[in-house]
Amino acid sequence: MTVLSARQLSVVRGGRAILDAADFDLSAGMFVALVGANGAGKSTLLACLAGLLRPDGGEVRLDGQPLSRLGGRELARRRAYLPQNPRAEWPIAVERLVALGLTPHLPAFGGLPGGFEPRLTEAIVACDLTQHRFQPATTLSGGELARAMLARALIGDPQILLADEPTAGLDPRHGLDTMGRLRRLAVEQGKLVMTSVHDMSLAARHATHLMALRDGKVAAFGETREVLSPGLLREVFDVEARISGAAGDTIIDYRGPA
Repeated sequence: MTVLSARQLSVVRGGRAILDAADFDLSAGMFVALVGANGAGKSTLLACLAGLLRPDGGEVRLDGQPLSRLGGRELARRRAYLPQNPRAEWPIAVERLVALGLTPHLPAFGGLPGGFEPRLTEAIVACDLTQHRFQPATTLSGGELARAMLARALIGDPQILLADEPTAGLDPRHGLDTMGRLRRLAVEQGKLVMTSVHDMSLAARHATHLMALRDGKVAAFGETREVLSPGLLREVFDVEARISGAAGDTIIDYRGPA
């Protein structure tokens, strides 16, 4: 079973602890919604877990082995990372952009082997990009590009997917579709998925687990139904809120500042 662990993970910038001794274990089958106010440390934590940012203290381990000991190609095969506010710098076709997610699996030279074509088409269809397949990526809207980048992250069939606000800029239909897809990756396919989310209702309805950050510290981590409460929202966001609805249909009504 895939296990991604943080051990006393700390990041300091300008004398301020962006992450402060984060310590937890994430395992295959979890869909973890990472929540917290702006500046709480969500993006920094995801970058550390992805092996893209070296912490100032502590370490990240994958199946007990420090990420620092893994080769870049092996790490790229096992985990995919979807950054916040992705950009397309070159006017390559959408299908070429999505196919870049296969890079760690391809030979050093030559084009895309024929065996990967069905996987490419499946990723494009799954993220509702069929009509944009041959369109230059630089001409996509923000939401369309977000879906293309998600397809690129998923096409390599990684064991771990780390995504920084993958629903930002998406319309309601595609936001719901994205969260449902991420949940299925974890629950039905046994992947480990962690994503930062600002929409708490989406997080409550889809995530199996919730991790809340406040000022760089892990304020709570556990199964969503056990962790989510008005008290947690008050502690993390400084707001009063009412939570209603059954599991899978949760509604969060913000009442005002705490």
